[in-house]
This record gives sequence, C-alpha cells and structure tokens, in this order.
Amino acid sequence: MTLPPALEVRDDANELDMISHVNEQVATDDEIVTWSLRDPEVFATLYDRHAPAIHRYIARRLGPDLADDLMAETFLLAFRQRARYDTARTDARPWLYGIATNLIGRHRRAEGRFWRAIARSGTDAATESLAERAADRVSAQMSLPALTAALARLSKSQRDVLLLTAEAGLSPVEIADALGVPKGTVHSRLGRARRKMREALGGIDPLDPREDAIDE
Repeated sequence: MTLPPALEVRDDANELDMISHVNEQVATDDEIVTWSLRDPEVFATLYDRHAPAIHRYIARRLGPDLADDLMAETFLLAFRQRARYDTARTDARPWLYGIATNLIGRHRRAEGRFWRAIARSGTDAATESLAERAADRVSAQMSLPALTAALARLSKSQRDVLLLTAEAGLSPVEIADALGVPKGTVHSRLGRARRKMREALGGIDPLDPREDAIDE
C-alpha cells in the first residue's frame, strides 16, 4: 500500500516515532484514515481533531446527558467503518456529522423531550449560536423563546439540515454527503426550514449572511 506523503514511513525507528508524531498533526483527514488501516492508534488523531465539535453538535440536539455516549459511539462506528471511507474527501467532518446525525435519529423521543424542556426554560446552549446571529436584528428576549419553539416544530429532516448548516458549518454539498441525499433535497429542506424560522422570528433569518445566497 502506498502511504500518504504526510505519513511517509522512514527506516529508522526513532526517527519514525518523531516524524509520525509531527506529521499526524499536518496530515489531512483522509491521510489519517488511510494510515490508521495500518496503524489503528493513528485514528486517535482524528478523534482529537473533531471530537469536541461532534460532542457540541450532539449536545445541542439531545442535551449533555446523551452527548458523551453518542459522541463515543460516533467515533467507534467511524473506526469500524474506516476501510469504506472515501479517501477522495480530505475533510472527514461530513462523514462524522453524518454518523452522529444518524445516531441522533434513533433518539427522536429524547430530542423531543429536550426541545420541550428548552421551550419551558426559555434558554439553552442549543439555541445560543442561532440567537446570537439574530441578536442585532431582534432582541434576545424576543428571539430565544420564538427560536426554540420554531426549532421544536421543524421536522427532523429540516432540523438536521438547518443545524448542520448553522452549528456544524457544513455546505449544502457537504450536508448531502453527510446525509446521503441529493444536494437538491438539502436545498429544499433548508429552504422550508428557513421559511419557518423567518415566520417565527418576524421575518428574521438567524443564519449567517453567507447563507442568504442559498436558493430556496
């Protein structure tokens, strides 16, 4: 097997240890996955890079109680499936977010309870970043309860694409890859989700300005 250049093996064992330690930090995700097929411990680099973001995403969907377990399960499944990873994709985030989103889908009742709890309390980290994006156009007091209620009313598929856009920062192409659906389906779901959010926030779109270019 030809090894990725960033993870090239040297003959000297001591030099290999040093070079592996350095190069794992600069290697792309696909190179890490490829190298981990030969040296499974290298996969820990992928965990170190992406675990905090995956944990935060799950916590914002299900709350902190389930986030630890599902984050660990996400990376366990990724490790087991790494031989099927498409190495043409240098960024593993869509792959990891896709696994996490599928796991979240198995906990629909828990997600429903989580959003209802947020609606009762009126605030939670799950809505903070979206609320911050709308803060300059609508007061936090007005936006947070409305935002929470609107998120709770979205279908799971609409919430998936909205939060993968707003929280994970994925593009429509990356979301399509993560969810295994056509890009047109992502645009359609996101368009419907954004319309519902605007209706709830009096015409305010809480997504970043760069997302305003997405065709609905």
